[in-house]
Amino acid sequence: MNRSERALATAELQQGLADFWHDVDTDWGRRASEFYSADGVYESGRLRLEGREAIQRFYSWREDRGARTAVHAFTNFRAEFDDAGGATATWYMLLYAADGAPPRPSEAPSRISRATERYRWDEAGQRWLCTHRRLEKIVGGRRPAECPEFERA
Repeated sequence: MNRSERALATAELQQGLADFWHDVDTDWGRRASEFYSADGVYESGRLRLEGREAIQRFYSWREDRGARTAVHAFTNFRAEFDDAGGATATWYMLLYAADGAPPRPSEAPSRISRATERYRWDEAGQRWLCTHRRLEKIVGGRRPAECPEFERA
């Protein structure tokens, strides 16, 4: 992969991640599963979701709980590419979230996580699909994530 191809692929991965979190933050993640491969895995703490259906069920569950204000910001995005056409990305997520409608009082992030992801190129869709996303909490704020029925792993 030459420099131009790498720059384009990195930009595509970042844009896909921005589109994913935009969907989650502004439309309840109604399209969240579309950003994953059919066999995609999402892990965060004890939460492990396998496959598009499980991932989408989580976001539907979240919406059913009621009003929530959330901003998932990401920074320090890096991508490495392998010879088989796959990619591994790392980045940090700063989550500002609280139950209830906006505006919410200003507070420190409710969570900061280190993310590691694997991707493969979907030729049919002409885009990168996440095959595995793992969020590792490195800083926890005063409001922990509230998803007990999904954290019973």
